[in-house]
Amino acid sequence: MDKIGLPRLGADDLPLSLLEMGCSGRFELITHPLPKNRPLPPHSTLPHGLPPTCLDLKTEVEKRFLRDPAWLPVHDVDDAFHKFLKISGRDREVESLLHCSLSPLHSGLSVVRDPTTGLLLDFTEVLLEDTALSAKNSLSLQRQPGPPSESLRGSNTNYPFLPAGMEELTLEQIKKKSELEEDIDFEKDLLTVPPGLKAGVDFSDKEAKSTKSEVNLLSLLSTFDDVIDALPEEKEGVSPKEETVKLPRTNSLEELGIKVCVTFRKNANRLSKRRNRSKKTRETIKNGPFCEFGLFFSLRQYPFELDVFQKQAILRLEAHDSVFVAAHTSAGKTVVAEYAIALSQKHMTRTIYTSPIKALSNQKFRDFKTTFGDVGLLTGDVQLSPESSCLIMTTEILRSMLYNGSEVIRDLEWVIFDEVHYINDAEVMISVQKMLCVSLCCIQISYDVVVCQRGVVWEEVLIMLPEHVSIILLSATVPNAVEFSEWIGRIKKRPIYVISTVKRPVPLEHYLYTGNSTKTQKELFLLLESTGNFLTKGYYAAVEAKKERTSKHAQSFGTKNVSQHNTTASQDRAVWQTLLNYLSQRQQTPVVAFTFSRTRCDENARSLTSLDLTSSIEKSEIHSFLQKSLTRLRGGDRQLPQILSMRDLLKRGIGVHHSGILPILKEIIEMLFSRGLVKVLFATETFAMGVNMPARTVVFDSIRKHDGTGFRNLLPGEYIQMAGRAGRRGLDATGTVIILCKAGVHDMGELHAMMLGKPTVLQSQFRLTYTMILNLLRVEALRVTDMMRRSFSENHRDTQAHEKRISELRNTLSSLRPLDTEGQLSDILSYYHTITELRITTETLQRAVLESVNGLKALSVGRVVIVNNGQHHNALGVILQVSNDAVNRMFTTLIICEKGKEEAAGDDQSNKAFHPIYSTSLFIPEGPCSHTVRKLKSQDISAITTRTLKVIPERIIDNYNKRQQPRFRLDPPGQAISTATQELLRLAEANPNGITTLDPVNDLHLKGVDVVEGVMRHRVLQDCLKDFHCIHSPTFTEQFARVQERMCVQEELDKLLFLVSDQSLTLLHEYHQRIKVLEALQYVDSTGAVQLKGRVACQISSHELLLTELLFENTLSPLAPEESAALLSCLVFTQNTQIDPHITSTLQEGINQVLNVAQRIGELQRDCGIAQTAEDFVAQFKFGLTEVVYCWARGMPFAEIAQLTDVQEGTIIRCIQRLDEVLKEVRQAARIVGDSVLGSKMERASLAIRRDIVFTASLYTH
Repeated sequence: MDKIGLPRLGADDLPLSLLEMGCSGRFELITHPLPKNRPLPPHSTLPHGLPPTCLDLKTEVEKRFLRDPAWLPVHDVDDAFHKFLKISGRDREVESLLHCSLSPLHSGLSVVRDPTTGLLLDFTEVLLEDTALSAKNSLSLQRQPGPPSESLRGSNTNYPFLPAGMEELTLEQIKKKSELEEDIDFEKDLLTVPPGLKAGVDFSDKEAKSTKSEVNLLSLLSTFDDVIDALPEEKEGVSPKEETVKLPRTNSLEELGIKVCVTFRKNANRLSKRRNRSKKTRETIKNGPFCEFGLFFSLRQYPFELDVFQKQAILRLEAHDSVFVAAHTSAGKTVVAEYAIALSQKHMTRTIYTSPIKALSNQKFRDFKTTFGDVGLLTGDVQLSPESSCLIMTTEILRSMLYNGSEVIRDLEWVIFDEVHYINDAEVMISVQKMLCVSLCCIQISYDVVVCQRGVVWEEVLIMLPEHVSIILLSATVPNAVEFSEWIGRIKKRPIYVISTVKRPVPLEHYLYTGNSTKTQKELFLLLESTGNFLTKGYYAAVEAKKERTSKHAQSFGTKNVSQHNTTASQDRAVWQTLLNYLSQRQQTPVVAFTFSRTRCDENARSLTSLDLTSSIEKSEIHSFLQKSLTRLRGGDRQLPQILSMRDLLKRGIGVHHSGILPILKEIIEMLFSRGLVKVLFATETFAMGVNMPARTVVFDSIRKHDGTGFRNLLPGEYIQMAGRAGRRGLDATGTVIILCKAGVHDMGELHAMMLGKPTVLQSQFRLTYTMILNLLRVEALRVTDMMRRSFSENHRDTQAHEKRISELRNTLSSLRPLDTEGQLSDILSYYHTITELRITTETLQRAVLESVNGLKALSVGRVVIVNNGQHHNALGVILQVSNDAVNRMFTTLIICEKGKEEAAGDDQSNKAFHPIYSTSLFIPEGPCSHTVRKLKSQDISAITTRTLKVIPERIIDNYNKRQQPRFRLDPPGQAISTATQELLRLAEANPNGITTLDPVNDLHLKGVDVVEGVMRHRVLQDCLKDFHCIHSPTFTEQFARVQERMCVQEELDKLLFLVSDQSLTLLHEYHQRIKVLEALQYVDSTGAVQLKGRVACQISSHELLLTELLFENTLSPLAPEESAALLSCLVFTQNTQIDPHITSTLQEGINQVLNVAQRIGELQRDCGIAQTAEDFVAQFKFGLTEVVYCWARGMPFAEIAQLTDVQEGTIIRCIQRLDEVLKEVRQAARIVGDSVLGSKMERASLAIRRDIVFTASLYTH
């Protein structure tokens, strides 16, 4: 066969052309017939092609200068020309003109395999969705990863990942859901009658009928399985003790209540759609044996048998569920955290552990690093192994990572919140100084106070966590663990399992100690047994011992006024010397002595000069450890007075632990204490905050503390937390808790309430901050109101139940008959609103009367009143008894009524129904007059008359109660009741049109503006009611009842609609106020869009307004790096000093500018409605460490700067460390603004302060 010859075509002859897609740099091939002599350039979608490019600057200059030499200098033209070329010469980069950003791929290849053999058959192209998503425009986890530099901390320009519970259905999901709902109604359209049968199954809800003989005791007892499991098992061979009278321990009762609540309320911690699965697994935990636990031990091997609550928690973790573990101190909650870390390492995911304080983070880093190895640490000044699978960090850093869209969140499986009971605290560790006048001498007392900001950070983090992250909450026992878990479960739309235990690993015994000398050193009186029995015998024995010593002292030295709480230094020294010698003899060390004053801690330790509790071997070990630990300090820092004095104390087995101690010294003390070398540790409350340092004995120097506002007794939760440090698991059978009675024995009621009282419930500390508002406003998909609605403070908003009720009310409203508003009834709606307002005004006036002294005097026994409620209309009554409850005061009243209607008159019906026609005419029975005795509320009494009756209330009440019994029901009324009833009837018949009442203003002399206006309004409304025509209609009563029914439904509907709307949010008003402030300062515009100043403020964690204003007003520009650091120290220093700093004139000018800016911001906030005054806003910035920081940044040794102030060394170091974080934030903010000079200045300032003892590495991390 001959081959067909085809002409060879050149490239120009192919019917192809290039089409340029606008300015994107993309080209597409197009096919179409081309005319000959076509232009060479490609086609473009732009109408006129790409804009022309500028000529090269060098070529343009050469042409211009050559054409017109007049532009050249007269002399030395060549040199000038070459010099100009040298200046203006540029390297050509033609490739930069061709650069374009590549668009993402919109499709990919999918493998087609043989379903039987699995062999590869083909590839098919599939479309990819959401290919243009990035961290700058999407909250989805499917978005493209950001640059590696932003993988850890993220960026303030990134979107956060979508928080769990904020997902909204797409249009396709809504459409699909509606189609399914239209197909089958599973409530109404199901067939229930099988073919061929006349009747079927009735699925309607009916009340189960049961008789007394059908009660199943086993089914009733199964309800209390959780409670029975929590109770200690009874030992064999031990007969039960006789019943003894003991005071109830409300702590245990609340904890048992939690377990019962979890069992009773099936939906309490199951709030997702996986209810059936959750129920099955819960039954497995409750009833199933734990013989299969060996399957899980391949992850973590434990040398001891796990407790039941630990096994329950581990089963939940294996199911990837979230848990709230509530148990006493040292119960073993860390086992749950360790198992979660092991699971994440098995799954090759990540776990984040957060703690309330940095010290606990460092300690956990050491523990977890030893156990797992792959552990990192992120704090304000330390970043170790950030790529690890387990990251330990502060909650503030986790919050920043969530807002900034950190890539770590993608791989995150667990977030562990330790010490959750501290959510009630707002900011941890703020030092407070108080000047006390004792014996005409002014003494400065320093306190470590736990006051407020930590809780709001925890709430923000819990709200912002994405859906794929599971939550582990570890807490001490709290009464409302179920309520807190319900809140988390609702906002996350997933179950939160509450696992609690009332078992304390080491039971505690609580004593009172009254000894103060060798003779009295054994005066230790047991007050609370390990079983929970409160022994009044021990209390009275302590009181008698104290009285006996006081009487002997009075006989010898005379009587002397002794304060209940204050003692002299010599008395304190004698008590401590005696007690510690006694405890050392009984092998009751180590001891933690909680003292709620830093000054008192130091004084107590220094006073024990003759006490030596360590052996020579222990002294050698302590010396070696000190020498090794202090080698990382410079020579001058090792000779600091605090280190030298503490060295002597530690060698004798005595330590001090509070915020004023140097951080490295505190870590040395903690490590020595954990090794049993520190026998006595004087510590403030912060030592009990999560730091795992159990002791043999805990001693309370006092049970009163200063909370920042005043002195008060310890709360039960505070006492339990500190007392829980007593008893070492596996070493001690019981822990000993001792309360010192130095001046006198504390009140028994106070001791009982503190030891056995109800712990403080978890309360929301959520509050709005400018940083939170700005971080949410920059993301269009998130709203500030969504954050407020999901806060724990709005936990009472049961939106789902409200929505269900709203639907029911709307159906009810549509089913009601329409109202007749024609003719005379045209004003019936106005009449209803008027009489309703009159009723509310009357109740308001009566409330004001009852809250006044004169009103209560008038409502005494024998006073005749007019009663109006759902059962009585203008009926006269006489007061028989008034309760003492000031909140819900009740008035026992004898009221006249119709014969035969006594029981109906006493029914507890709704008070919403009231008489349709307003009238002052008194009620007069149509037949024989009878009576009833009822307890009335204040709103039931519409008026107080001027009349009084002489009655014998005891006889009336006793006779009436007697006749309510069936056997005496037919007895005639007593003489006292008959007389009072006849007197009331006579008054009603004598004044049928109304009786004279006491006027609140004229008679009771209530001159308040609200009362006067209320009385005037009451009179106006009374006059208005006479002008309505509807009351003359023959069908008025019937129509008014219909109006009232409709309006009651409508009012409830309006109330629920308000509750589910944003308008009912507690903090909504403050949010609008803060938005006004941000708009006035130009952080946001009128539409809520974040401006440049707002983006800068997002970078700052605290005092964001002040720092941003200082940045934009160039306040820091004229200052040197060390002066900038000194000026910004006012943002981190919070206590007052008695020494005025000596500073430079430039720095003083900067301080004045800071105060002026703060004053302006404070006044603006006040003008916008925020409650904080300008003076209070300015007062929070303190410049007491300005000179100290300035000298430190200039290189002065720490020993010398410590002499410049009365602030303790530990506080100085902590403030400088926090200052470094502020400098980093300002540096990042300067880069956003584009001020590279200020950024480099902040970097130099940060380098200047990051040296020597202030930034010495932690012993836990190195």
